Amino acid sequence: MVRKLAVFVSLIMSGCTAVQVTPLDRSYDVSHVCIEDNPKVIVGGFRETVSDIFQDHGITTETYYQGRPDHCSFKLTYTALRSWDFAAYLSHAELRLYESDRRIAYAEYHLRAGGGFALNKWASVESKMTPVVNELLKQYSGR
Repeated sequence: MVRKLAVFVSLIMSGCTAVQVTPLDRSYDVSHVCIEDNPKVIVGGFRETVSDIFQDHGITTETYYQGRPDHCSFKLTYTALRSWDFAAYLSHAELRLYESDRRIAYAEYHLRAGGGFALNKWASVESKMTPVVNELLKQYSGR
């Protein structure tokens, strides 16, 4: 009985997170990215966390609020949604990286079924997004 319960719990908790990434190709030689502010995102610290992870990969960032600055060859747009289960938590996020108006990289984080019984659904934005952005920028490690 204990073994069946353990198998059941592991089945419920596994497969709760879906990550889909089309990594940024090294041939683009990105050193600076302008992040388009999304005022609809109310997940605390989301943009700052993503910016910090980009900088960990040697890519500087700046945020703009209206109209992409002329010096920005690369822009990042994002969306992040939160869900609620005793406390708010990040349940979905998408990052889209563009050169001019052409999408060159994409990353998505999604908690299936709102995370179900997985206790890690309440993990920090940083712990959820770091592996996603690291995969997005994997060709930019160690710059």
